[in-house]
Amino acid sequence: MIGNTSNQGAPSQRGVERPGSRKMPIAVLVSGRGSNLQALIDACALPDFPARIVLVLSNVADAGGLARAERAGIPTQVLEHRLFASRQAFDAEMQRRIDASGAALVCLAGFMRLLSPEFVAHYAGRLINIHPSLLPAFPGLRTHERAIAAGVRFAGCTVHFVVAEVDAGPIIVQAAVPVHGDDTPDTLGARVLDAERRIYPQAVRWFAEGRLTVEGKIVKIAAPPAAPGAAINPPTEVRPQR
Repeated sequence: MIGNTSNQGAPSQRGVERPGSRKMPIAVLVSGRGSNLQALIDACALPDFPARIVLVLSNVADAGGLARAERAGIPTQVLEHRLFASRQAFDAEMQRRIDASGAALVCLAGFMRLLSPEFVAHYAGRLINIHPSLLPAFPGLRTHERAIAAGVRFAGCTVHFVVAEVDAGPIIVQAAVPVHGDDTPDTLGARVLDAERRIYPQAVRWFAEGRLTVEGKIVKIAAPPAAPGAAINPPTEVRPQR
């Protein structure tokens, strides 16, 4: 590591979970405002939710997600990637801090860094991400702009396990959002974000309850809820004959 590391100190100690908690400890990595982090904070505050956040770590010192975590009394740490000589060195220090927190699951919530293969391998099967598209469609960036340009009728979001290839891991849960004819990337993005806030806590719940099993590229969910019916956009005007 190079440069001044005075802001790389120990986490805030407010809101440390009392000993004996049976909720699964999780760490959340953020780079921005923390909208999905807030959804996880709200879910973890529910008495019957099976997880608790033990660390929020950001590579951006003024990330809005840090303030959200601090208001909730959750320990936070800042680890600025620009102070490290390589991606591997940064990820190794991040890994050390996550492991020290005792987290059993790591959630990426708008963490805008490509992760090294070593980091991904260390957390294989316990590292998840939320992406603002219906993967495998539109991996990477500018997803809403690309969905509108492609003329798709549905956009959406995906929670998936993280693998070395970007946005290519086994899919846990998805939400589909209709694309309107007058949508802009901002208006579509706002609706997709609402869906993201719903499905990310659900994926964490299933993981913490031990209900997820990965078989190759397929995630099996024990005792899954009933699947919804077909979603059609625009709505059809013809009813099928029975």
